[in-house]
Amino acid sequence: MRVLVAMSGGVDSSVAAALLVQQGHEVVGATLKLWGGPSDSGCCSVADVEDARRVAQQLGIDHHVFNLTEDFEDHVVRPYVDAHAQGRTPNPCIECNRAIKFDRLLDRADRLGFDLLATGHHARVTHEGAHRLRRGADPDKDQSYVLSMLGQDELARVVLPVGEMTKDEVRAWAAQIGLRTAGKPDSQDVCFIGRVEGRQGFLQRKIDFHPARVVDRDGEAVGSVDAVELVTVGQRRGMGHGADGQRHYVLSVDVPARLVTVGNAADAVTSRVRLPNTTMTWVDRPLGPGDRAVAQVSAHGRPAACSVAWNGDSRVVEFDEPQRPVAPGQTVALYDVTEPDAVVGAGIAA
Repeated sequence: MRVLVAMSGGVDSSVAAALLVQQGHEVVGATLKLWGGPSDSGCCSVADVEDARRVAQQLGIDHHVFNLTEDFEDHVVRPYVDAHAQGRTPNPCIECNRAIKFDRLLDRADRLGFDLLATGHHARVTHEGAHRLRRGADPDKDQSYVLSMLGQDELARVVLPVGEMTKDEVRAWAAQIGLRTAGKPDSQDVCFIGRVEGRQGFLQRKIDFHPARVVDRDGEAVGSVDAVELVTVGQRRGMGHGADGQRHYVLSVDVPARLVTVGNAADAVTSRVRLPNTTMTWVDRPLGPGDRAVAQVSAHGRPAACSVAWNGDSRVVEFDEPQRPVAPGQTVALYDVTEPDAVVGAGIAA
């Protein structure tokens, strides 16, 4: 088959391409140019493009660079900035997967006559009548959460070659065949935010910051913050302590009112989270009222048993046990209660 491999310049996508070549597929590598501004972090640097090109050369496959900077700005960067201006906490990597890698790039693969699109994500796709998205073999590197928005149409055309491998196995395989990326560190940062300026410096160039009052649950003033747009539900850093010495956690952020409400650790829990139906995606069939599931609210969060209720225009995830609050804008991935490694769907917290 003809397979287009998204090569980020990291070891996982390098090994994904190598495995497909070994299996006899007609493989072509593609690296995405996404961010046109300054960056010293993430997975989109000039050095990453060069690493991908050199690996492709070593594997004897063609390599292309696709410029999708306008799409990235429109669908990832601008919504990221707008979300912070509204007091929400977005996940730009999930939105990049949704709008860029498994939309624009997949569409380009189709138009160029490729049968499949491959990436180096640590997750698995199985085909059992319906296509299923499952956790990767390495629990410490599993990326099914950041792919939880994929549906049947995408999963039918996507392959994840390293999903059955642990990270140690990936690196060992890369070293065995002499790939230059074998020992390259994993990318940890948002690609369009530099390490020096950080999130604060990046956003400060895009939006105005506003000071806000910090109050406790009774409305009593307990402090202030310089930029309400940088505060996240669940945050404890910089929130101080109560009179009883307990650390404060953010319970809510109200940007228009310039108000942050805090409480202690016992206050900073929730029994439910609302997911508007407009944000819901389903791998196959949607969950109905009362259906059981397992929820994960961050890339490496602890799975939590839950039930799913319907409430007008939203699904409501009701946790069996209280959980840390979910910041508005965060993705909640739902897994099959009988097969906890299988993704059912996902939504974005209101």
